[in-house]
Amino acid sequence: MDSNNIMIQVKDLRKEFKKAVKEPGLKGSFKALFSPKYEVVKAVDGISFDVHRGEIIGFIGPNGAGKSTVIKMLTGILTPTSGECRIDGRIPTKNRKEYVKEIGVVFGQRTQLWWDLALRETYMVLKEIYEIPDDKYQARMTFLNEVLELDGFITSPVRTLSLGQRMRADIAAALLHDPKVLFLDEPTIGLDVVVKDSIRKAIQKISAESGTTVILTTHDLEDIELLCERIVMVDKGKKVFDGDLSELKRRFGQMRELNFELKNIDDSEKLCYKDDFNFSDDDLTLDIKGTSVNVRFNSDTVSVEDMLSYTLKRVHVKDINVKDADIEEIIRRLYLGGGMLSD
Repeated sequence: MDSNNIMIQVKDLRKEFKKAVKEPGLKGSFKALFSPKYEVVKAVDGISFDVHRGEIIGFIGPNGAGKSTVIKMLTGILTPTSGECRIDGRIPTKNRKEYVKEIGVVFGQRTQLWWDLALRETYMVLKEIYEIPDDKYQARMTFLNEVLELDGFITSPVRTLSLGQRMRADIAAALLHDPKVLFLDEPTIGLDVVVKDSIRKAIQKISAESGTTVILTTHDLEDIELLCERIVMVDKGKKVFDGDLSELKRRFGQMRELNFELKNIDDSEKLCYKDDFNFSDDDLTLDIKGTSVNVRFNSDTVSVEDMLSYTLKRVHVKDINVKDADIEEIIRRLYLGGGMLSD
């Protein structure tokens, strides 16, 4: 990776917290009061990765995996216990006034907008806070209006905006000062399908036209598939995968889905995949509803060719279809299996 093209550098990043340990009962409460004991919790345990300028990466993991702690260190809210992180060469916890001008942050369930102010007035306040010159502010607002379609509600008080309008308004607020890096935490949470699609297209256009580097944390797997070519996945404070989506599917996408329609409903009794192939419970799911059959299976255990041959020899089918695993299944299996670090 060209070092001149690296926007974010994370090297052996660690964050530990002290957690009070209390014994049960009244005696334990007195001990905790006068002789408190603590245990060290490793929220982030030696994570390293780099991010190119203009790249959109999905930074994902289950609840409690440590991803929020990493984001807080990258934004300068938390100081690492050890290791380092740099954004465009800057250390987030130092020179905070200058550093915050380089980043934008959007939290899906929180807003940085003033509740009772009209949206346009909110942006004027942010203009002064970020010391944006008049000409740059006008040019930026023109661009954001075009991409995020703010004109329809820019004169409305923030408290009157719908969730979708507020999210677009929040993204615009985070981008008003033209930051080099945008952190998006669950930007589509709670939104309907149409608004989600609008937000995703806006993020893609902003990254493409402004060259903004985007780190996206989300539980919406469609966000990942539509926005992110690369994924950094963390679990239990450690990085378990770092690579592009196609690599993730290649390495962990062994699950396949076989769908077919039976000619005779009684034929389903002839399908004994688990016994005949010795599948484990995790490697096979069979769902039969009338004449419709859905089989999800691990193609590392039994090949697609063998599954098709077995099925067609035992039952008469009207139609048959094989699908690759979806991203949700891949991630679920990666977590269950403990994951693998990419090179």
